[in-house]
Amino acid sequence: MPLDDAIGPDPVDIAIGARMRLRRKSLGISQGVLSERVGVSFQQIQKYERGANRVSGSMLVAIAAALDTSVGWLVGEEGGLSDAADEVIQALALTGAVDLLEAFAAIPQASARAALVTLAQEMAAL
Repeated sequence: MPLDDAIGPDPVDIAIGARMRLRRKSLGISQGVLSERVGVSFQQIQKYERGANRVSGSMLVAIAAALDTSVGWLVGEEGGLSDAADEVIQALALTGAVDLLEAFAAIPQASARAALVTLAQEMAAL
């Protein structure tokens, strides 16, 4: 597989970044805090999470330790997740996705949740 960045980020780098973002957000850690823990700039963490920059092996180990998880989980080798679960992880890694899910879960009326889903689906079709 070519390492030419002109073709865009590698899907593996995107998946690792998505898992990093999901774990960081689930712990309530900002990009700035994570960057301090591993010794890089927060902009570098942003690039890792987008998959724009590849994470070296040593940095992957440092990030896993800072996020209290394993390298295996970050690279998708633990937990026996399906392709569908990986798609969910990538979707949850999008900016605002976890916030939206938390707000959605806090809506007590099922009809209001259904209306929000319909609205989101209509917006996605635009």
